[in-house]
Parts: sequence; structure tokens; C-alpha cells
Amino acid sequence: MPEQLLLLVTILIALGFDFTNGFHDTANAIATSVSTRAMSPRLAVLISSVLNLAGAVITVVFFQAKVSNTIGKIVAFKAGLVVIIAALVGAIIWNLITWYLGLPSSSTHALVGALSGAAIAAAHEFWKTVLSLVISPPVGFLLATLFMTVLLAVLHRGRPAPLNRTFRSLQILTGALVSYSHGANDAQKTMAVITLALVATGNIPKFQVPLWVVLLSASAIAFGTYAGGWRIIRTLGWRIYKLDPATGMSAQLTGAAVIQFATQFGLPVSTTHVVTGSVMGAGASRRLSALRWGVGANIVTAWILTIPAAGLMAWVAYAILNTAGLQG
Repeated sequence: MPEQLLLLVTILIALGFDFTNGFHDTANAIATSVSTRAMSPRLAVLISSVLNLAGAVITVVFFQAKVSNTIGKIVAFKAGLVVIIAALVGAIIWNLITWYLGLPSSSTHALVGALSGAAIAAAHEFWKTVLSLVISPPVGFLLATLFMTVLLAVLHRGRPAPLNRTFRSLQILTGALVSYSHGANDAQKTMAVITLALVATGNIPKFQVPLWVVLLSASAIAFGTYAGGWRIIRTLGWRIYKLDPATGMSAQLTGAAVIQFATQFGLPVSTTHVVTGSVMGAGASRRLSALRWGVGANIVTAWILTIPAAGLMAWVAYAILNTAGLQG
């Protein structure tokens, strides 16, 4: 296959991954708002998709593509197009499997797992990335628990009805912040993969994300978000813990704070894992027994399996493509 045609195929598959990232991770931003009836599902998805687009474009154009640069250092430009395609196919397949099962696994973990073979050449950046992925969910859990505990102590004498109305209103803002943060962090991973493909084929001289790549990636994740991932929304919004407006707002606020902090330092964290950890932390502050630990155990199992499973699928995809005679 001619190199430029293979490059076009790589870009299209990367945008396909970005789309699945969007609809897979919609739940991160809107599950809590929908489950507490702060927003209707249709309005929540629309707002989330617009802010995913805004977060991706604004963060990269005005604050640099730090997360993309980190992903780029993992692969160290040594991956050919077939390796990149295989990695994307492996990540997409895992996204679709976990979406079908309703498990909020991580698109970031899937992509990093699928690219991990190429990471040997840049072990420091690889392990820094893995460490940020591992640490961020418990940080979200602890922050949400602490924040919710303080909130309960301060407002324990308040009347439930007016407090719930206030927190539902606040959830619109915190849900918007999660959506913006998701676009800012997650869309950069697809930008990195497309830019790597452009460098590998000599279309650009160095790793620097072009503006057209920013706009394409941001649009793909926004359309994916609008498509919605209702299976995972049910898991996050109802099955782990029956959220009320206060716990929903707390989970969204602390989750968004962790993601924004990581984005500023160029750390590619998993929005899914951070928000899930925050939901569990907010629920734990009320009563540990209220959490559905069986569902939580299934989610943790998916977390553990994501990197090796996506890596295995990428290996199989590469073997098939290589056998078919594709080079690059």
C-alpha cells in the first residue's frame, strides 16, 4: 500500500478511536447530572459535546499540547504506520468490548497499553505515564471523600429541599467542567498519534501538533460524546452508588480538579478512572455499605486488564496486518 494512502488510513482510524473515546467517556461528564436529574440526558450530552470540543481546542492552542508531547515521548517516533494502526485497532476493540459490557474502563489505558511495545525505547516517559494513570483514581477517591465529609459537616443542619436545588444547579457547572477537562486531556492523545504518523512519514519535520490535527481530533471526540455511551452512564450514575445532588456535585468537582491538574503538567490520566474513583469516594463519605462493592470489583478488574488486553489485541492486529503484507 502506498505510504500516503497508509497515512490517510492511519488518520481515519485515529479519528475512529477518538470517536469511541468520546462516546465511551460521555458517562464521566454527565452520569451524575443525569442520575440526580440536574439535567435532562439530551441537554447534558449536548453541553458535554460542545465543551469537549472547546476543552480540546482551547487547551492546545493557548496552553500547549503537553499531554500530546508526553504520548509522543513514549513512542519516541520509532513506530511505523502499521504499528500505530495496530495500536489504534487494539484500543478501539477494547473500548467497544467494555462499552458493550457497560464497564467504565479507560480509553487512555487502552491506548497506552496498545502502544506499550514501542515504549521500551523511552522507558522513563512510559513509566511516568503509567504512574499517573495508577495514582489518579485513588487521588480522586480521597479528594471526593474529604470534600464531601467537610461539606456534610458544614451543611448538616440545612434543609434538604433547598440544598438539593442548589446542588442540582451547581452540577450543571461542575458537569461542564468535567466535559471541558475531558476534552483538554483525552483529545490530545489522538492528536499525538496522528502527529506521530505525520512524523513517521516525513510529512512534518518534528513532533509539533498541527492546527488541523487539533480541530479534527476535537471534532471527533465531540461527535463521539454526542453519540453517548448510555450503558456506562447507567453504571456510573446508578449502579455504583445512588447519587444525590450533593454527592454528584462533589464527584464532578473533585474529578475535574484532578484532571485539570494532570493536564497542566502534561500527564495523560484516565478521565473514566478519576471520575469513577470520585463517585466512589463521594459515596463512601456517606456510608461505606451504600457502595455496591461487587460492581466496583468488576470495574477494578477491567482497569487491571485494560493495558495488557489492549496490548494483546494490538499485537494480534499487527500480526494480521504484517501477514497481509502492509509495511510502514
